[in-house]
Amino acid sequence: MLSPPAPRLEYAFSVTITLEKVYWVKPTALGASRAGVYLKDGIVKGPKLNGKVIERSGADWPLQRPNGVIDFDARYMFELDDGAIVYVQNRGYRWGSDEAMAAMARHEEVGPDSYYFRVSPKFDAPDGPHEWLSRHVFVGTAEKTPNGNVIHYYQVL
Repeated sequence: MLSPPAPRLEYAFSVTITLEKVYWVKPTALGASRAGVYLKDGIVKGPKLNGKVIERSGADWPLQRPNGVIDFDARYMFELDDGAIVYVQNRGYRWGSDEAMAAMARHEEVGPDSYYFRVSPKFDAPDGPHEWLSRHVFVGTAEKTPNGNVIHYYQVL
C-alpha cells in the first residue's frame, strides 16, 4: 500500500495582536474557567497579505479546562492595504508546563518551545484578489507575547 501524499504548507502571513483586559468566569458550573479577552489592535504582515487588525473588532472566548489546556475561539477582522475587510475565526489550543503557563499568565516572556500553541483558522474574504483566503485550509503556529499573540499562518496546498 502506498502512502498518501503529504500536504504541503506555504507561509502566507503573520498577525501580531495586542490584547486588552481579560474577564474570567471562574469556575463555571462545569468546573472549567471561561474568559473574554478583548482585542485592542494589531498588524498583518507577510508575503501574501499586509494590513492591520481593525481596532477592537473582536475577542477571544477561551475555555480553560481543569487539565490546563486552553481551548480558544477568537474572532476579529483585518483591513488589508487595499481596503478589503477580512473576517477570521481562530480555533485552537494552548498548553504547556505549569511553569510556562504561570509565566504567560503573569505577562512574562516565555520561549515558544516551552508550550504548544496551534490554530485552525477560517477566513471570510470578499470576492476578488483575496478570495483565495476563503477557498483554502490554513494552519497556524502561534507565540504568546507579554501583551498579546503572534500567529503565523500557513496555506495548505
